[in-house]
Amino acid sequence: MRRPTLADVGAVAGVSAKTVSNVMLGRREVSEATRLAVLAAVAEVGYEVNLAGRGLVSGQTGRIAVVVPNVYQPYFAELAERLILALEPHGYTTMLRIANGGAAELDAVLGAAVSNVDGVIYCPHFRPDHDGSLQPRRPVVQLGGAPTPHWDCVVMGEFAGAEAMTRHLLESGRRRIALVWNSSPGDKPGGDRFEGHLAALRAHGVERDDALFVAGSDWDRRASGYEAMVGLLRSGASFDAALCVNDAIAVGALRALRRHGLRVPQDVAVTGFDNTDEGEFTVPSLSSVSPRQEEMVEHAVAMLLDRIAGDAVPPREVHTGADLVLRASSRLQPS
Repeated sequence: MRRPTLADVGAVAGVSAKTVSNVMLGRREVSEATRLAVLAAVAEVGYEVNLAGRGLVSGQTGRIAVVVPNVYQPYFAELAERLILALEPHGYTTMLRIANGGAAELDAVLGAAVSNVDGVIYCPHFRPDHDGSLQPRRPVVQLGGAPTPHWDCVVMGEFAGAEAMTRHLLESGRRRIALVWNSSPGDKPGGDRFEGHLAALRAHGVERDDALFVAGSDWDRRASGYEAMVGLLRSGASFDAALCVNDAIAVGALRALRRHGLRVPQDVAVTGFDNTDEGEFTVPSLSSVSPRQEEMVEHAVAMLLDRIAGDAVPPREVHTGADLVLRASSRLQPS
């Protein structure tokens, strides 16, 4: 059976084979309406990109490296899947890489990847694992984490999300809100989620209490949330809510509260951040902040395609918002 060609796609979309090629290469001179028509035609005729041929013509590989710190945390697994699916319509395959250490490890991963890819989408932990000294030879877009001036960044609405969730807890009558954090015990919390939490406390006239800032030993693991919550309970501090830095930490905190005989949300309200799928299935279901992953991925892919097409503007920042997804863990049901 004959394989569909660019000309076949163009005949269905009503454009030339050259225009189809421009769309598949991610070139900017194509209008959005034309791009969508071509992508629909690609799906209709079953056209598959010839990566070897495209590389010979354009000098490109047709591959993008997606770098995440891990895939055991639902947030990063979901983010990686969204990126893979978002890149496919543009004719790109994905190389998934793990960088869970510091700048040296990230440098090694980028160094190994750049000879085989056209660009990199880098998804860091809370803070980027670099000091600005990295000079990758391919375009890099950072998705999430604290912004950097060294490459394009998509910055999620961390401040707005934490401020809104803290406000929700305060407006539901909570006053002693524990912050279950992501650093090692003894480290001071910081960053936009922390500052958003403090801003909401100030706006409601609630005094900050550092005794309610607790942390486990790991950013991503549910066991760390369990560990932090057990430590808070053993401290004897009084609290009626727990604002957790992410959903994985919140899942661990929920288990610790249940094991110690406390009811959620009657005794303690619990919230997360990231709105991962597992939050719908905890008992009770978990209130969380959605960082608008779909919007973040859309911006990251668009900026990377611009860079691959030769866009030479200075590094850009795109800021996305955040939405509350309120479920049973923070909402008292009427008696």
